[in-house]
Amino acid sequence: MPGPTLRELRGLLAHLVFLVVECPEEPCDGDLRPGDVALRFRPLGPLDGSGLDPVVEVRSKWSASRAAHRQERGDRLCAGVRSASGSRNVGVYLSLPAATWAPGD
Repeated sequence: MPGPTLRELRGLLAHLVFLVVECPEEPCDGDLRPGDVALRFRPLGPLDGSGLDPVVEVRSKWSASRAAHRQERGDRLCAGVRSASGSRNVGVYLSLPAATWAPGD
């Protein structure tokens, strides 16, 4: 998938990702701020064997409510990526590590 298409996809997915990872511990207030959503796009490389293009990686810190429904969240996100990209040949990796976030000003 070419770079301009990935940039457009990123713009469309930021809010969807925010909604997909919403939880009681971090409710969605509708106002995205720096650090709220971190998306990584990895285009298909010459040595990759998955055939998926793109693979969207989303990292959000672990919480019990996120972990309880992680497959459903990943499925919703994958459906959104397919819809926004117009391709069914995509992958989504939703990672929920134990982490913390501290934004700098």
